[in-house]
Amino acid sequence: MAPYVIALFRVVVAFLFACHGASSLFGVLGGSMGLGSVIRTGAWPEWYAAVIQLAGGAFVLLGVSCRAAALISSGSMAYAYFSVHQGAALWPIQNGGEAAVMFCWAFLLIAFIGPGHWTLDHICRGRSD
Repeated sequence: MAPYVIALFRVVVAFLFACHGASSLFGVLGGSMGLGSVIRTGAWPEWYAAVIQLAGGAFVLLGVSCRAAALISSGSMAYAYFSVHQGAALWPIQNGGEAAVMFCWAFLLIAFIGPGHWTLDHICRGRSD
């Protein structure tokens, strides 16, 4: 059952990550940015992070170049944690960086163990990751 549970884990984590990116880019889904409040196009690093969240989440969710997309997503969350959250306080619970830490480690896990079953790469090209 492990490949199926890994696939479900991948889908849920990637869906939440993509939703976060969509919320930041388009002001939808009731995120913390609020309806209609979007990041200015090209604003560093927020806009680029949101694009990585949306695209990386979609790629991992669908299982397209999953390991590479997961590694890039993990790195972007590590950067977010250390550049945005870490300066505010030592612990993630104090600095609001829990989501960044969780996404970072979840995507790193996906990058190393693979996407499990149900990927478009597997369906379209006959490979598992």
